[in-house]
Amino acid sequence: MSITADLIRGHTEMIILAQLLHGDSYGYQINKATQEKTGNQFALKEATLYTAFRRLEDMGCIYSYWGDEQSGARRRYYSITERGRKQYEKLLAEWRVARELIDKLVAEEVDNG
Repeated sequence: MSITADLIRGHTEMIILAQLLHGDSYGYQINKATQEKTGNQFALKEATLYTAFRRLEDMGCIYSYWGDEQSGARRRYYSITERGRKQYEKLLAEWRVARELIDKLVAEEVDNG
């Protein structure tokens, strides 16, 4: 079953921040981890990913720097800031409330279904 991107799109920033809690990373690696964790049911579009990086950087939630790869293309790495950790906690709390509300709204349908 493929999950519609609309269900997840509003949570792109939280997904990115969650990945960065585990360490600095770059766009391709974050997207690959997202795909692996979802059994290839969801992938972030490149434009969505990099737009979210810019927004998070403008908010002071992450910062970027160029890696020093000895071979291959240089990669832009992203690192979470303390503000980003706080933003992640806020977004996670909001998501939990939304999940609870949606569960309540559809539970009757599931129970009667």
